[in-house]
Amino acid sequence: MTQMIIEGKSTDAASGREIDVVCPSDGQVFTTIPRGAAQDVDRAVKAARAALKGEWGALPAFERGRLLMKLSQKILAHHDELAEIEARDTGKPLTTARTDVTVLARYFEFYGGGADKVHGQTLPFLNGYSVQVVREPLGVTAHILPWNYPAQMFGRSVAPALAMGNAIVVKPAEDACLSVIRVAELALEVGFPAGALNIVTGLGEEAGAALARHPGINFISFTGSNEVGVMVQQAAALNAVKCTLELGGKSAHVVFEDADFERAAAAICRGIVQNTGQTCTAGSRVLVQKSAQDRFMKVLVAEFSKKTAGTPDMDLDCGPLINKTQFERVNGYVETGRKEGLSVVVEGQVADGVPPGGYFVRPMIFSAPRHESRLLTEEIFGPVLVTVPFETEAEAIELANATHYGLMAAVWSENGGRQQRVARAMEAGQVYINSFGAGGGVELPFGGVKRSGHGREKGFIAMEEMSTVKTIIHYHG
Repeated sequence: MTQMIIEGKSTDAASGREIDVVCPSDGQVFTTIPRGAAQDVDRAVKAARAALKGEWGALPAFERGRLLMKLSQKILAHHDELAEIEARDTGKPLTTARTDVTVLARYFEFYGGGADKVHGQTLPFLNGYSVQVVREPLGVTAHILPWNYPAQMFGRSVAPALAMGNAIVVKPAEDACLSVIRVAELALEVGFPAGALNIVTGLGEEAGAALARHPGINFISFTGSNEVGVMVQQAAALNAVKCTLELGGKSAHVVFEDADFERAAAAICRGIVQNTGQTCTAGSRVLVQKSAQDRFMKVLVAEFSKKTAGTPDMDLDCGPLINKTQFERVNGYVETGRKEGLSVVVEGQVADGVPPGGYFVRPMIFSAPRHESRLLTEEIFGPVLVTVPFETEAEAIELANATHYGLMAAVWSENGGRQQRVARAMEAGQVYINSFGAGGGVELPFGGVKRSGHGREKGFIAMEEMSTVKTIIHYHG
């Protein structure tokens, strides 16, 4: 059994209850985690509050930064161990898991360097007054993490909050949290004070809900579904605390007739099979200019047909889906596509020799004549790509924006004017031109518009999200 961490100590749930941890590759239970609930969350919040009043709160910014940098180095020293934990827990290929751990270390390196670079302002005001604007930690911040990138998401959410001096309570997803717990153990080894970083495992409707509504927290960071995000925001409103929400996407690639087809096809295929399509930013819609549709589709099909799913140790293009529920969900969308009359353009492969109980699906491309299918408007969260034609630049923009989501998008064209016009017209938090994704993009502000959420993570702006401003007005005559 893996234990959670509260007040610097490994601990079971107060109730003694546990949750089975299932390997996605074979459907078998391989360990358990504590089934934490409201009592455990309360203990963790109190530990965080005590840390703020004690050793953690007393640390100067440069000392916080040093601790984050030490943790970054510690993560790299345990790189293989963490990658193996991440791969087994999530089912992702070892190469993907290794990349995730590298990016995790980069988050703590980046924000460790930024901890003592947060500057205030002096404002001109009336004669006889001096005015200072200072940036301070929020207090106790709550971080509810998803299961698709537990290691990366831990770094993305927690590192800037720690850099700003907040004390942390994390509720990782019950489907994948082992790497998060291990990193928290490493944080204690490098000298993080007890209570600065607390991990409470459990079910979302129990531990997650208790954390979101706890009166002792000052901020909530949540990544997950739109439906749960609404509930988190409602819980935050009860205590008038700010929250950052990242709630998924239905990202579009727009491929014009003058695009570099080989480069576009390679990036599009990588983007949809990465993490078996279980990625909020997955470019799951491909809008192709009709005049180039036949030429581009030949290139895309040739590239996609090579994609193969397998176990983590096979280290192929993608692994299994995370659990049985997700397996049934993705297969349900595939059936929907067939019933709606969409054409199956090409299917990838599932490798020979995968365990029979694993949640493996074939990567797939559908072709739709019009932008009307549920597969083009709803987030599937699997390796399913749908293509649809367009004729004009204006139509491309209209179709790209024809979704409730707005997280990422990409423009593929060699025309500089068109690149800028389309990128600026797209309703998305990040827009790529002739590329897609950026190796973690730790430095790049990230977040959505519309139902993809609000607030920004990554980059220096994340430290602003994890802090508050105080204005000090001094009359001195």
